[in-house]
Amino acid sequence: MTHTIEQMRETSPAFRHALLRSEKRRIVGVIVFVAFFSVLAIVRIYVLGSAMSRWGLLVSTLVIAFELGLYRAVNHSLHSGQSISNFLWYGSSILECLFPAVGVAFLASTRLLPDYRPLATPWVLAFFPFILLSVLRLTPRLCWACGIISALGYLTAAYLVGWHFSPGPDGHTVTQTAVLYFAFVILITGALAAGVAAEIRTHVEAALREAEALHQLKQVAHELQIARSIQQSLLPKVRPQITGFEVTGWSLSADDTGGDFYDWKKLGDGHWVLVLADVTGHGIGPAILASVCRAYSRASFNVRDPLETVLKNINQAFAEDLTSERFATFVAAVCKEGSDELELLSAGHAPIFVYSSANQSFRILDAQALPLGILPDLWDAVPVKLSMQPGDIVLLVTDGFLEWENSAGEDFGSERLAATVRQFSDREPEVIIAELYDAVLKFAKGTQQKDDLTAVLIKRSLRTGNSDEELVGA
Repeated sequence: MTHTIEQMRETSPAFRHALLRSEKRRIVGVIVFVAFFSVLAIVRIYVLGSAMSRWGLLVSTLVIAFELGLYRAVNHSLHSGQSISNFLWYGSSILECLFPAVGVAFLASTRLLPDYRPLATPWVLAFFPFILLSVLRLTPRLCWACGIISALGYLTAAYLVGWHFSPGPDGHTVTQTAVLYFAFVILITGALAAGVAAEIRTHVEAALREAEALHQLKQVAHELQIARSIQQSLLPKVRPQITGFEVTGWSLSADDTGGDFYDWKKLGDGHWVLVLADVTGHGIGPAILASVCRAYSRASFNVRDPLETVLKNINQAFAEDLTSERFATFVAAVCKEGSDELELLSAGHAPIFVYSSANQSFRILDAQALPLGILPDLWDAVPVKLSMQPGDIVLLVTDGFLEWENSAGEDFGSERLAATVRQFSDREPEVIIAELYDAVLKFAKGTQQKDDLTAVLIKRSLRTGNSDEELVGA
């Protein structure tokens, strides 16, 4: 990879932060190495009595002072967000690479023969730590530059102390070729450092992308939880208490948000409307459309118009908000307190289960019109009127109940649903729905829920109530 420093500053803030933190560690490494190098020199000079130049200690001190200033600049950039200039970035690399060359040229022992000075001095070993530490800059181009500058600096220093690459009568001497060999090794070290830096940079960028993706996923999950709480708040929190009827509703989306909803509303003159709808798909898109459909439904049921007229109005308004591949099934039921009559009109929502307590049988009703959003108008949609006897049940469910498959690929289906409702038909509506959900779970045996589950159960009873609503028990 051949990113320039300017290009690095244009990358993500996370990578810039990681780059500067890595640079701080590199600077610490340089300071530690130079300090350790100086300590060894002090031991050799003052303890072992080696004839080394004391000027090397001064040069090391200057390098450490420069690195401390560079550390301060990097630390300031890390906290302020300001960029480090290219001059300082490249200049520090050149200074560090020339530090060993200065030692070879001017601070090596003068007791050695000129040809041996660039080979026998410890200063030549200092090139390699500086090149290796350049890996932490995560910039292959800088590693290459360190290798090239170090090799050229070494050859220049060797020339200044008396090394010359000129053959004698017997050809090139060992020292002449060894200096070139050392320079080539230094150059190759820079190349290896560039390769390592490129590999580390790739992993760092991949890790940062993964961390950023994880952060975004957590943010999306948080937003979906908020959307779920909002959608759940739109569902009725209390169930209606209608003289002669027991009604409840329940919903569980397959994802954080779903495309189903149920609702009820008192219309006046003792009439109640109960609705259930299922927008195609599940997730955030259908959830938004379900909220829109609910809003149109509530607005349209403000007056006691005929049921077919209300559904036509809802369809006309809702169809304008849908794309061609979207639609919604919708069923509305109207009942009156003290009456045994229930009026049903379904726009594409089927089957509708009608249970007769007298003979414990089920009647399946089909939809009376196309789903909402298919056509701009609902033609000749005629409601179905039912005369309900005590114990009779009308169950409105979305297809998530019927189509939940077990591990063998079998659907739960209408027959199992009817059998469950028949078994618990004498219980409260909340209990019937709870038992139905439990039966589906037992049938599925751990398979994943793939569609939203929503149910509205209307049961005819003789019980009367003094208030309009009570808490939902499901």
